[in-house]
Amino acid sequence: MDYSIESVTLDKLQSDCLLVGIYENQQLSPSATHLDSLCNGLVSKLIARGDIKGKNAETLLINNLPDTAIDRVVLVGFGERGKLTRKQFRKALAAATKVVKSGKIQTVGCALLDMEVEKSDAQWLARQIVEVFNDGLYQYTFTKQCDDKISLQHLSIIVNDANKQLAEIGLQQGIAIAQGMALTKQLADLPGNICTPTYLAEQALVLAGQHDKLTCDILEESDMEALGMGAFLSVSRGSRQPAKLICLEYHGNDTHAKPIVLVGKGLTFDAGGISLKPGQGMDEMKYDMCGGASVLGILRAASLMNLKLNIIGLIPSSENLPDGNANKPGDILTSMAGKTIEVLNTDAEGRLILCDTLTYAKKYDPEVVIDMATLTGACIVALGRVPSGLFGNDDKLCDDLLGASETACDLLWRMPIWEEYQEQLKSNFADLANIGGPDGGSITAAVFLSKFAEEYRWAHIDIAGTAWRTGAAKGATGRPVALLSQYLINRAAA
Repeated sequence: MDYSIESVTLDKLQSDCLLVGIYENQQLSPSATHLDSLCNGLVSKLIARGDIKGKNAETLLINNLPDTAIDRVVLVGFGERGKLTRKQFRKALAAATKVVKSGKIQTVGCALLDMEVEKSDAQWLARQIVEVFNDGLYQYTFTKQCDDKISLQHLSIIVNDANKQLAEIGLQQGIAIAQGMALTKQLADLPGNICTPTYLAEQALVLAGQHDKLTCDILEESDMEALGMGAFLSVSRGSRQPAKLICLEYHGNDTHAKPIVLVGKGLTFDAGGISLKPGQGMDEMKYDMCGGASVLGILRAASLMNLKLNIIGLIPSSENLPDGNANKPGDILTSMAGKTIEVLNTDAEGRLILCDTLTYAKKYDPEVVIDMATLTGACIVALGRVPSGLFGNDDKLCDDLLGASETACDLLWRMPIWEEYQEQLKSNFADLANIGGPDGGSITAAVFLSKFAEEYRWAHIDIAGTAWRTGAAKGATGRPVALLSQYLINRAAA
C-alpha cells in the first residue's frame, strides 16, 4: 500500500474513488461543496432526499459521478460541525476504510484535510489517515490463504498549498508508525510454534540489518546465568525453547545523551506453568509477547522517522510451560538485583522475566525506562479494553505519556502504586512474593516491578486488555506503538 500527498484541485483529479466529508444537518465540507458544483448538485440532492444525514461514521457510496474523472465517491459523515473530536475523526476514517476495502478499488483520493477537528492541524490529520487506513487494511496471511485480497494499492491525500508542508510531515510520521504497527501485529498474530523466542530474536536481527542506526545483540541463557538472572531463567525451565534477552540499540543522537530504554515482555506462549491456565481461550496466550513485538515496532518507526534520540530496546523472551523442571509454587528464586522471590503462582511469570530485565537496564544509565507488558488479567477487570493501565514512579514521565496518549488516540489511565500495596507482597520466606492476592492484582504486579526500578525514572504500561482483540475480530491491535512513537516524537522535538 502506497501513500502520497497530492496538491490538485478536484476538477483535475483522476481517481477510482474520492473521499469527502459532510457534517450533520446537510452541511458540506469545502471539498464536498466543490465536488457538488462539479456534478451539478448531485451531492446536495442525495443529502436532501435523506440518503445520508452526516452522522459520525455514516457513509454513502456513490457509484457514478457524471462529468468528472472520478469513478466513485464516498461521502463520510463526521457529526456536528464545530464539535468533531480526534476520536470521532478516527472513527469516521475507520468507517470509510471499510467501504473502500469491500470494493474493487485500486486508487483513492482522500479530501478530508479540510475537516475541522479540535486541537488538530494538517500534520495530525494526514498522519491519522495513513494510520487508520493501514490498520483497517491489514490482513494476516502468514499461515493462511486469503481469497478476498484487497485491491487498494494507492491512497493520495489531497492538500492545498498552505497545508502541504505540514501534511508531508504527517504523511512520513504516519507511514513510519503504520509500518511499526504492522510489524507488531504480524509478529503477535503468529502462532507459538512459529514465533518462538529464537524466532523473535531472529526478527530483531533482521530489523537491525534494515537500519543503519540500529544494532542488535542477543543474550543467551549462559550469558543470563553469568549475570545472575535467576528470576528470568526460572520461567524458561519448563520449556524446550531456550530463553533470549534481545538487546537493540538505536543511536539517533550523536551526543552522549542518556538513552530512553523500552522494555517489552516477550512471552511467546504462556500456558501458566504448573499453575495451568484454563483451556478455554488459551490459544490467545500467543499474544503474551505483544510487549516485545511492540518494542520492535516502535524501533522500526523511530528508525524510519530518523528521530534524533538514543533508544534502547530490551525484550526478555521465553515460554512458560508445565514440565518436571518448571517453577513450582513455593519455590524461592534469586533475582539479578539480589532480591529473593517466593513463587506463589507460576502464572505470574511476566514480572519474573521483567524484573531481571529492569535491573539489567541500569547498565545503560537511562534517562527513563518504560516497560510494556500483557501483565495482568486484573487490568482488564479494572479498565476493560479501552485504555491501557499506566503506573510509574515519576509524575513528569507519566504526564508526558498521558499527553502522548491523547494525541495518538492510544489511551492510558494512570493507576496508583502506593506504599500500602507493598504489604500484599510480603513473604515469610523471601524478600518478595510474586503475587499479592486477589485484590488489586494489576497494582500489586506494578508494585512488584517498582522494587526493581528504584534507581531511575520508570513507567509501566499494562496492555493486557488492549494489545489484541478477542472474538470474531480476534487479532493484534498494534498498541501501544502509536502511543510510544508519539512520546518519542515529542521528546525529539523537545
